[in-house]
Amino acid sequence: MGRDADIQNLPASIGRDADIQNVPASMRRDVRLLGDILGQVIAESGGQDLLDDVERLRHAVIAARRGGSSPAAVDEDAARQADDDIAALVASWPLERAEAVARAFTVYFHLANLAEEHYRIRTLRERDTGGEPMRESLAAAVPVLREWLDPDAFDRLLADLRVHPVLTAHPTEARRRAVTEALRRIGVLLDDLAAGRLGASGRAEADRRLREEVDLLWRTAALRVQAMQPLDEVRTGTTAFDETLFRVVPELYRALDRALQGDQAGQGPPLAPAFLRYGSWIGADRDGNPHVTAEVTLQAAEIQADHALRALENAAIRIGRALTLHAPGLPADSELGAALAAAHRSYPQLTAELAARSPQEPYREFLLLAAQRLRATRLAGSLAAPDDLAYHSAAEFTADLLLLQRALAAAGARRQAYGELQRLIWQAETFGFHLAGLEVRQHSSVHAQALAELQPSTVGAGRQVSARTREVLDTLRVIAAIQQRFGPEACRRYVVSFTRSAADIAAVYELARLAVPADSAPPALDVIPLFESDEDLANSTEILDGMLELEPVARRLAGNGRHLEAMLGYSDSAKELGPVSATLRLFNTQQRLARWAADHDIALTLFHGRGGALGRGGGPAGRAVLAQAPGSVDGRFKVTEQGEVIFARYGHPEIAQRHLEQVTSAVLLASAAHRAGRGARAQRPDDQRPDDQRPDSGRGPGGGSTDLGAAPAGGVADTVPAEFRMVARRVDAAALAAYQGLTGAEGFAEWFGRVSPLDELGGMRIGSRPARRGVAGPAGLADLRAIPWVFAWSQTRVNLPGWYGLGSGLAAAIGGNTGGGDTGGGNTAGGDTARGDTAGGGLAAVQAAYRGWPLLAALLDNAEMSLAKTNRRIAARYLALGGRPELTDLVLAEYDLTRRLVLAVSGHDRLLGGRPVLSRAVALRDPYVDALSHLQLRALAALRGDAGAVSEDERERLERLLLLTVNGVAAGLQNTG
Repeated sequence: MGRDADIQNLPASIGRDADIQNVPASMRRDVRLLGDILGQVIAESGGQDLLDDVERLRHAVIAARRGGSSPAAVDEDAARQADDDIAALVASWPLERAEAVARAFTVYFHLANLAEEHYRIRTLRERDTGGEPMRESLAAAVPVLREWLDPDAFDRLLADLRVHPVLTAHPTEARRRAVTEALRRIGVLLDDLAAGRLGASGRAEADRRLREEVDLLWRTAALRVQAMQPLDEVRTGTTAFDETLFRVVPELYRALDRALQGDQAGQGPPLAPAFLRYGSWIGADRDGNPHVTAEVTLQAAEIQADHALRALENAAIRIGRALTLHAPGLPADSELGAALAAAHRSYPQLTAELAARSPQEPYREFLLLAAQRLRATRLAGSLAAPDDLAYHSAAEFTADLLLLQRALAAAGARRQAYGELQRLIWQAETFGFHLAGLEVRQHSSVHAQALAELQPSTVGAGRQVSARTREVLDTLRVIAAIQQRFGPEACRRYVVSFTRSAADIAAVYELARLAVPADSAPPALDVIPLFESDEDLANSTEILDGMLELEPVARRLAGNGRHLEAMLGYSDSAKELGPVSATLRLFNTQQRLARWAADHDIALTLFHGRGGALGRGGGPAGRAVLAQAPGSVDGRFKVTEQGEVIFARYGHPEIAQRHLEQVTSAVLLASAAHRAGRGARAQRPDDQRPDDQRPDSGRGPGGGSTDLGAAPAGGVADTVPAEFRMVARRVDAAALAAYQGLTGAEGFAEWFGRVSPLDELGGMRIGSRPARRGVAGPAGLADLRAIPWVFAWSQTRVNLPGWYGLGSGLAAAIGGNTGGGDTGGGNTAGGDTARGDTAGGGLAAVQAAYRGWPLLAALLDNAEMSLAKTNRRIAARYLALGGRPELTDLVLAEYDLTRRLVLAVSGHDRLLGGRPVLSRAVALRDPYVDALSHLQLRALAALRGDAGAVSEDERERLERLLLLTVNGVAAGLQNTG
């Protein structure tokens, strides 16, 4: 690991490994530096013999890859023999040595990921040179928007703009917080060394500290000793706000304001609104998580408010101390003069102290007083601050800031009025006193049971109310308490999982009424249906029809400008239907919901429940926005962000701002295209495509809505051409048949448990939520949560949830001789496609749909990414553990078919052939992921073998080895669930 073999030892002439030869010099330098230090640390702590074993395995897996990336170019016998030799090497080590080797590769991945992140940051800085605006930036989007929309329409779009990320505690971040902190410190030192601003002694000290931190990272336990509790997750989530978001959000607004006003930005009232709002399920999502209680939700709200108020207080103190404008003659009858006079009457001692520290500096005095009031708000109820000093609401604090801004502007200090003070105003408008709106989620069956128990006949019969029902009522009372203390927006959204009818929504409103005394008003609620299953997606508009008839919903619509929210579940729909059919059904549902909203004069916000992995709706966020059904965004976009996604996107300020700019610019462009009626191919100009996502085929950015079963009736946007819809229908039917043919096979769930580390994932203690919902019914595939489903498949190197069924779907759409007969052609749809009838089909038709329809392009490109992370030979070794060769053959045949037809449609000569940056990232990691997979296979095979052949002590060691490799493979693949 002390050498640069990951770059030098792979031949440039074969497959996507050629991309490795183009590794930028700065990234190569960081990888080499960190690899050298890690090698030194390993030798110092474990001895040279440990480093020799690590190097032996590293060279072996690289050699096994030398056959090339294309299976057709590989000598399969030689490749299998190489894998057998690696397995023998791994099996020869004592378990203690195997653990140490697994740790070495895992730490290497953490360091390599860090080097790549810092290269990305440097690249962003280089691109932001003040010349041409970066692609997918707000500066690039604004001129396009002005071309498409007249000034009034443009102003309305800005006024309507709302981007609403929601952080969740779904357990997909495999790294311990201690590991991420160590990597953060290493990253700071890398920056110092790369900046060239240190002298010789400074560089020597930075180098010494870097070695110390890598040594500490090596000695830090990779696995958690104790399981995370919900409040641990809350505190972990708030670090994203503390370290990144609080300062990035106003930078994002400023970037938009510069795009709108140019050099005048910061010298007058901003045109950029505070369009971001953050939500959180952390500490509030109790669907299947018995550890999230009413008390936990209350404490989560208090923790978030403490962080928000501390951040606002610190910013107010910092800005206030610098606001030293001399103003000896402030008129007493001015707005600011009157406010200060009132403050002197109300808080004479405090204001006298502030005035003495700020003589003839009224602006400074006023803002420092506001900071003291924030402190009193944070400490409200304690003896440390009087209650009468506290703000009653965030709106009251914002009003004070706006008053100060008007006073500064009136005094001619416009730069001070609209500079740092404006940043604080934006922060207050975005985060309030609550930081992020807590969103409670619970399963519809829990509400149904609670209502049944609370019926007068049941209570009158003297039957006991269950603990779960009492918890439902306590939760609703806590929501009321949070609203009373921190305002309604602190916790007003209530998501109902598995919404089957409007009665499931009515149940929450009825329970809220029952939870409070008869003479008290229930908490203000926006009850949000979550449509997850195929049946629920199909019935979504009918359910919304029923919701409109509910009196609490009608009352809420009358008071909020007819705004309504509905959530779409990507994870469970993908687990039920497969990646292809779920994607197409969700698009269809979006289009129907957009038409429904237009017909009912509803401002509908669709809440996209996406995961980080491709099998759960993941992928590039901006591109996902542009692939939505036109009219379904319309200025509003809400999406979940979780686990490793939170830290990948918000772990560094510059990456966070880039991510938020990409999403926001996509929301603006998609919305403008719809409002301008521009239709297909208008949502993103070619120069808005990111560098590593621009296919060689020159695919243009399409647009349009579609109904997969029939042409839309009415509609809110131009439709996708009929030939695209024909392609989609054929792909959908065959892909669904293939996917459900596999997952519906007898004994599939048990087989999946044997071939993957599914049962052991709970031992990683990466989240407080159980792997299964446990609502009702036997444990099985339907009860399994989508996260461990995807996580376990990624560990087997199959990545099945990201692509399975697509090959059969493409074969059906292409028709004719697709080669299905020798690659598991039983998976392909029969009928007219088997006869070669290509009406509405054929390769050319599928390629045209790929080039012209963003949805299909994103589906295939994401599947291509998932296929690129699959290792067929190693996957076969996992699948063989299940003892079901017919299922193994089915999976591998579909992989072969999917890989070949995805390349045929995309026109690429190899996987990721049109995305060299991503290809390089995958190819750099592939051999080392292979090393960890072989170590994992050793442990998994032993655990799945004869139970009597393994002692209890050995079983514990094997499970530890397996979990260490799970952690490492997750780091290498850069995704979990």
